[in-house]
Amino acid sequence: MLVVVLLSKVLTFLYLWANEDALVDRHYSVNTARVIKSYWATDAEDREGLLKALDMRTVDDAGVPDGEYHWPYNDIFQRQLEEALGGPAEVILRVANESRMLVRAPQLGPQWLEFPLSPHPLRGKRVWNILGWLAVIGLASTLSAWFLVNQLLRPFEKLKQAAGAVGHGGKMQLNLGREPSEMTEVYEAFNRMSDSIDQAALERELMLAGVSHDLRTPLTRMRLALELGAVDDPEMQDDMIRDIEDMNEILDQFIAFIRDGRDESEESVDLNLLVSEVVAGFNQREQCVSLKQEEIPLLPLRRVACKRMLSNLVGNALKYGGKAVEVRTFTEQDSVLRFSAVVSVVDRGPGVTEDDIERLFQPFARGDQSRGSSQGSGLGLSIVRRIAQLHGGSVELKNRQGGGLEARLRLPLPLED
Repeated sequence: MLVVVLLSKVLTFLYLWANEDALVDRHYSVNTARVIKSYWATDAEDREGLLKALDMRTVDDAGVPDGEYHWPYNDIFQRQLEEALGGPAEVILRVANESRMLVRAPQLGPQWLEFPLSPHPLRGKRVWNILGWLAVIGLASTLSAWFLVNQLLRPFEKLKQAAGAVGHGGKMQLNLGREPSEMTEVYEAFNRMSDSIDQAALERELMLAGVSHDLRTPLTRMRLALELGAVDDPEMQDDMIRDIEDMNEILDQFIAFIRDGRDESEESVDLNLLVSEVVAGFNQREQCVSLKQEEIPLLPLRRVACKRMLSNLVGNALKYGGKAVEVRTFTEQDSVLRFSAVVSVVDRGPGVTEDDIERLFQPFARGDQSRGSSQGSGLGLSIVRRIAQLHGGSVELKNRQGGGLEARLRLPLPLED
């Protein structure tokens, strides 16, 4: 800001240094005063000759035209003229239609003296020079201020992008450069926070992985003992096998929840092909999922994570909604003109209450009895939401008219060049 102020002062100084109008005005007013004094000091019989020699004439009050206010130089010229005359002076100036300047000094005489005007009198024709200089100063100041504001806002923009990346589960470290000291402290605090989040996520992953590993060993021994006939009752044996399978499924859900695909690299994927592969896996024994697809461009996706996400959506629909499941893919445009690829999974099950819709996305939350089951770990929809958010997308549940539920997954399409 100091540089901007100094720049404007330097430009003003250069204008005044290069412009001689102030000296010209002073010279013009002093010479006019000398002529007026000389006229009234001359004998009456010689005044006519003096007027003729100076190309001047006298004017009565009846012949005095209306004056023009030639901003702001009338006042300046009149003040300088009064200083040179040592008393009051009246000035009438016209430059628009007819160039005339009339001056009367009441203390010297009653008549008006009409002076010939020199080219560009009283800086009246040079107002545009001043306006031009003011425009240059204003433009330079504006550009400088824009540059300064841009330099100040750039660190905040980096911080916003980094916070968005961390909010979507990414890892981000801000490089400390030439930012102001206050922003450097904020960057350091952000980096510490990001490290803490990464460390907490790593510790959680190690803890749950350890629990899963420790549980799998006794489960494997139990399954082996059952297979070898350690339990004589066939019914009890079948129940224990189902329990073990359920526990293994829960452990698989734990591991899927921990490893949500953020360590997997993105690749250009045909979403329709991916959906077809998932649906085909559920239709191996019988046709229980129908599929309708529209053309969708390639998307940058994590293939394995997205396949797990789609499998959870279709599996939930089959588990709670029966065999009348339909999967549709299409593109849609939202209110801010952004396009998204949509995967809609619908069923004709009993649906859920409106109050339970958001709760079902929370980890370990299970649907109420209206959906027909309370089994499972309650991590399926949580995994779906985490993977969708990892790709910048979203997922929502809506009850359908006539019964049933729709799970709608949105993934943003890449921006065109």
